[in-house]
Amino acid sequence: MNYGYLCKTSLHGVGAVVGMVMLRRLDEAGEAIGFFFEGREIKARRGDSVASALLLAGIKEFRTTAVSDAKRGPYCMMGICFECLVEIDGVPNRQACMTLVEPDMRVRRQHAAAELAFHETP
Repeated sequence: MNYGYLCKTSLHGVGAVVGMVMLRRLDEAGEAIGFFFEGREIKARRGDSVASALLLAGIKEFRTTAVSDAKRGPYCMMGICFECLVEIDGVPNRQACMTLVEPDMRVRRQHAAAELAFHETP
């Protein structure tokens, strides 16, 4: 992944302030690509996770909880906590931190728990 964490008071480069943390890209290498979040075009680099690209764009709320409708966003950035669940190209429950950005993919916030269809196997 091509992003890094810096303290909010850092003056190194251009980044996105998210909460009390400033993010900036450590390496500008990689093909520039775009995808869509809630209809808004987001710029990313090939090799970025969906979570890192959204955080760099200043988006920190990825989903809401089923019980209290509380807003949630990435926490662990390594696939353990499931706080970054989003809908990608119509498929719910995708972990944004573990999914690489693809050109023109469509990402949406996930509201509450998504219903999953289970099929019995013969």
